[in-house]
Amino acid sequence: MEPVTLTTARLLLRTVGPQDTDAVYAAAQDPDIQRWTTIPSPYLPEHAQSFTEQLVPDGWANASMFTFGAFLPEGDLVGMLSLSMRSLGVAEVGFWGAKEHRGHGYTTEAALAASHWAFTKMSIDRVEWRAEVGNTGSRAVAERAGFVVEGTLRSSINNKGVRRDCWVGSLLPSDLGLPSTAPYLPAPA
Repeated sequence: MEPVTLTTARLLLRTVGPQDTDAVYAAAQDPDIQRWTTIPSPYLPEHAQSFTEQLVPDGWANASMFTFGAFLPEGDLVGMLSLSMRSLGVAEVGFWGAKEHRGHGYTTEAALAASHWAFTKMSIDRVEWRAEVGNTGSRAVAERAGFVVEGTLRSSINNKGVRRDCWVGSLLPSDLGLPSTAPYLPAPA
């Protein structure tokens, strides 16, 4: 699949490439990004290069992971977001915000735009969000984007060789006023 570009009121969401390697590397030096995400730590220049030149293009090419850099109009990288295909009609969202751009709602805006795209263009009927228990920043973003936190999964994330519990939540097309591609029959109340 060819990469797509999305726009929001304040952001340009586009794939990243070699021209973005230095910006990705710089942002990923933030200890919070290294702590709460599964990126390598320490995060080295070769990790950023592999990400922008191999992992991201390969994910788009084989339709397994759709990665967007979130950029301001002047070109500053404010964060990264990816939708990884988990099963038929289900994608998992992952994101991080650059430290100097947190607190402005950019990551929430990007998560909503990417989810809307997935629902309307990719036949996705469920976007899942997972974060290690304690990652209150990620949870706040997910909840502001409309994700419903569904519970805690024990030993569900392997972060740097350590199994950890995680929160899980979901966003459905109906949460955004959109139709599903497949019928949905909720469990009885």
